Amino acid sequence: MATKITIIGAGPGGYISAIRAAQLGAEVTVIERDNVGGTCLNQGCIPSKIMITTAEMLERFHRAKEFGIALDGKVAPDMHALMARKEKVIQSQSKGILGLFSHHNIRYLKGDGRIKGPGLVAVRQEDGETEVRWDKLILALGTQPFSIPAFPFDGDNILSSNHGLSLREIPESILIVGGGVIGCEFAFILNALGSKVTVVEALSRVLPLPSVDEDCSKVLQREMKKRKINVIVNRTVEKVEDNAGKLRATIGPSPFLEKPTEKDKKLRTAEVHKMLVCIGRSPLTADIGLETIELKTDERGWIPANEQMETDVPGVYAIGDVLGPPKIMLAHVASAEGMVAAENAMGKARQMNYDVVPGAIFTTPEVANVGLTEAQAKEKGYNARGDSVLFRTLGKAQVIGEIAGQAKIVSDAESGKVLGVHIIGPHATDLIAEGTLAVQMGCTVKDLAETIHAHPTLAEIMLEASLKGLDRSLHG
Repeated sequence: MATKITIIGAGPGGYISAIRAAQLGAEVTVIERDNVGGTCLNQGCIPSKIMITTAEMLERFHRAKEFGIALDGKVAPDMHALMARKEKVIQSQSKGILGLFSHHNIRYLKGDGRIKGPGLVAVRQEDGETEVRWDKLILALGTQPFSIPAFPFDGDNILSSNHGLSLREIPESILIVGGGVIGCEFAFILNALGSKVTVVEALSRVLPLPSVDEDCSKVLQREMKKRKINVIVNRTVEKVEDNAGKLRATIGPSPFLEKPTEKDKKLRTAEVHKMLVCIGRSPLTADIGLETIELKTDERGWIPANEQMETDVPGVYAIGDVLGPPKIMLAHVASAEGMVAAENAMGKARQMNYDVVPGAIFTTPEVANVGLTEAQAKEKGYNARGDSVLFRTLGKAQVIGEIAGQAKIVSDAESGKVLGVHIIGPHATDLIAEGTLAVQMGCTVKDLAETIHAHPTLAEIMLEASLKGLDRSLHG
């Protein structure tokens, strides 16, 4: 008799785990309360990149004269057409996922799934309740935008990232709370579409993630300044008041400042038309019935899981963003976790490797990273060196008119082993694939330098950086 595997959640973790389990011979049921594809497809990765594509195209229209193109008339965004295109792409991707379910004989139930006890899930649907029995359970519950009680989302003036991806008109001005990945991506999108953007970040730099090299943050902040995106770091929004149809935000010192000066303590105000809050996400673990199988979350509601993706309850696995900050909250990580969970649920022995995970941030220019930063490598005891090359040294970067940014290879000075790669520049999120493979395979800078790279391409940035790592720099 086939192993019955039930998966709650059809995001990039849930649907991938379903396919892998089915490939291994399981009888698979997937339960999803919303639309297949999860946050990534419906309120995250895909819709944001659709908006970014339009924003970048608009910027290139404005630069047309540089490329020998004469344009007559005004070029402006059409938000109705943009949202229609977004929905068309999402529907196409959703149809593709449902087609995969059908191809692999995966049972799909749209409705609210709730665990009733060991081996049983009840699904509340429009036409009644269905019970599903399971031998193994995979929880891919996902998250939602984190709301601050002081200024809760209303969908009109105070927006979440979900609201930001469904704008029907571009606000004249907007304050973005949070200079992390989501906040920075929105800053460039809305700036390109015509909004006056201010970003407030509580830490000392934009993209204040341990995995993001500080040099990348510096370059990005410089590019934001060039575009007249106002960036305020080391500060937080304390309160927001209505002021004659606008929002008046009071901006105070960050609680993370160790020794604030009198200047730091001085309050500022900003008047804007809208506010977009991008300060993280919260887990969707409430009212799912975890207590019926004695599965405990941490104090914030995140589900702990080991490297096999199994929770403290045998036979119950958890994957994706519901694992929270203790793991890595990225769509491609959720998919990898889904593969691991499915295989282990079917009796195999796989472990999730979080050491070689590429990060991809779709700002302008893009930011991508994998492995250790220079600071992290030194903390781990390596005699690390970081070798950087500017994109402006590449012929292809000059040709396409995108010369901002750099690539850095972090390596062990003794062995030459590549420990990390950090790129900010055109198509950085595509270029990081070579760096990811290099870290995964334990390549050295010599291995990269002796690999012929096609010319003229942006991929030559890896060749130039590796040559610099051998003290044989040609152009950088």
